Formats: sequence, structure tokens, C-alpha cells
Amino acid sequence: MRERYMKALTFLEYMETVEQNTELWKQIYERVEIADEVLQELQGCQGKWYLLVLSEDWCSDAVNLVPVVACLARDAHNLDLRVLARDENLDIMDTHLTNGRSRSIPVVILLDEDFVEKGWWGPRPGPIQKWFMEKGINMTSPERSKYTRRYYAKDKGRTTVSEIMDLIRSAS
Repeated sequence: MRERYMKALTFLEYMETVEQNTELWKQIYERVEIADEVLQELQGCQGKWYLLVLSEDWCSDAVNLVPVVACLARDAHNLDLRVLARDENLDIMDTHLTNGRSRSIPVVILLDEDFVEKGWWGPRPGPIQKWFMEKGINMTSPERSKYTRRYYAKDKGRTTVSEIMDLIRSAS
């Protein structure tokens, strides 16, 4: 996994390749604030951690979530983040399927100092994923998008950061 990680793009390099929703990607990245207590807790986590993200620029969940995770990595001294295009890395994607069958993104893979996978997160925070599986799946795409946009705007990435922190805590 080390080789793939090293060949992946940093978040800022990835942003240069984004063709869809470009302004939204930038706006979310510029607006996210990571709480000081989260960063203090990360300082207590031993070692260096690597976050390998599978994403595509057209994905509405990715545009709302990947910048949040990128800000977490940007602000933490012991996290590094790289991004791979899902569609060009299906071998990795196919080992991180949602419910064992769906290539849903984004996916955040947690790697330790030796680039050994310690867990993964995605494609959405728990509350919105639960809603999606119970109700959203039966809605039209515009109805679903309206609901998820409201959720992401209200949540401001807090649940995503909390769940990524849970992943790191469990691996530490």
C-alpha cells in the first residue's frame, strides 16, 4: 500500500484536477474549522497516520466530506492525506465496498507508519448513511440531494471528524 500511497495526490494536488463542483470543493475546504480539542487529542495518538482517500470530483458526498478530512490532516501534526481516483483504483475500491456490494465514495483508509491498513471509513457519516439506507434509497435523486445538502450544511463536518477520530482511537 505504501507505493500506491506515495503515488497518490495530496489534497491540494487533487484540487487542481477537480473539474466538477470546483468552487464548492474550494469553499468547503476554506470554511472547515477543526476543533482544538480534536487536534489536542490527535497529539496524544502515538505515531504517524496516513489517510488514503478514494474519491471522484462528481460525487456530492465526496465534495462535502473529503475537504473536511483534508482539513483534519492539514491541521494535525501526525496525519497525512493522499487522494486516489476511485475509478482508476478499483482493486482498492473493491476491498472497501459499502455493504459488501457498492462502490460508494468517499472511502478513507487508515494506514499506520508501516502502511498497514488499520481500518476504513465511508461513504457517509453514520446518521446520513442510516437515513440513506432506510429512506433516501427510495427517493428521487433531487429529493435525496436536497436532504443530504441540508444535513451537510448543518453538521459542518463535525460527525465526519468524530467518526474518523473513532477510527484512529480504535487503531491506536
